[in-house]
Amino acid sequence: MLVIMRADASQEQMRLLGEKAVSEGFRVRAVPGRDLVFVVTGERRAPDPATFAGQAGVAETRSLRHGYELASREAHPDDTIVAVGGVPVGGRAFVVVGGPCAVESLEQTLAVARRVKAAGGHILRGGAFKPRTHPYSFQGLGEEGLKILAAAREETGLPVVTEALDVDQVDMVERYADAIQVGSRNMHNFPLLRRVGRSRKPVLLKRGFAATLEEFLGAAEYVLAEGNDQVVLCERGIRTFSDFSRNTLDLTIVPALKQVSHLPIIVDPSHAAGRRDMIVPLSRAGAAVGADGVMVEVYEDPCVALCDGAQAVATDDFDLLMRQVGRVAESVDRPLYKKASRTLRAVAGSVA
Repeated sequence: MLVIMRADASQEQMRLLGEKAVSEGFRVRAVPGRDLVFVVTGERRAPDPATFAGQAGVAETRSLRHGYELASREAHPDDTIVAVGGVPVGGRAFVVVGGPCAVESLEQTLAVARRVKAAGGHILRGGAFKPRTHPYSFQGLGEEGLKILAAAREETGLPVVTEALDVDQVDMVERYADAIQVGSRNMHNFPLLRRVGRSRKPVLLKRGFAATLEEFLGAAEYVLAEGNDQVVLCERGIRTFSDFSRNTLDLTIVPALKQVSHLPIIVDPSHAAGRRDMIVPLSRAGAAVGADGVMVEVYEDPCVALCDGAQAVATDDFDLLMRQVGRVAESVDRPLYKKASRTLRAVAGSVA
């Protein structure tokens, strides 16, 4: 339920509204950027707008139509900008996240990070904990990998996003990373979603293999409901009957999400296609359809990678990707972040 206070509502009236909601068994969240608007939610029952309509200072109460109230544009009409280590995801600028699927060594990660930085990339991705289909595949370096990512950030200045696989890993990932990734296999891991919702770090939430739009936003709502409003959605491909790619990049969800949610969304063509030759054209398509950024896997030599080399671009091809995606983004009035205005940079700083 949405509660809109009168313009002259006092702090005392807002405090009493909160106390009443809590006494009725509900939770109250202020809507960021809207000081007089609150979302009231309940886990056991839905709040009745009539219960709060007569409360002092309340101008209007409104039932919401979805199970993702905090992620909905009904509650939050303005686009959210999420600051990942000072880089704004959302708003007008377009961002590119690049790096190896798995951190293999300090030398490997530094070499890729330097090339991502030199090409104009904005955020470094890399896996320290790897959820692999088979138990005998490379599972990542764990905390050693996190330390390597932190060293790459120290040298290049690129903020780092990396995945936590379960609740017990979140504390460790928080110490080293600028954003916590929840992978597609964990989109319905509700304890993990609640835990990262209590984090002060931004969360990159990947869509599950077969998740509907409502299920995707429902997962985001778990994070938002715990108080973390810094959520970036990521479309990474869904399972279809396709026999020529690993998954199918569902670009239609980008404009669909933009209509119903204020959260930024990026696309991951590496996991969607599973094929190196498709990454650059799908990245261009992501920029054209209105995504806020792309995330791709990058290796110096993908052929010798320990994890998913077939779906990674070589560093030389990443240079090409940056040039082509930059031109497409510019054509739809979404310049790369390095070309953003001072105003946008100031906004990003205030969010951070």
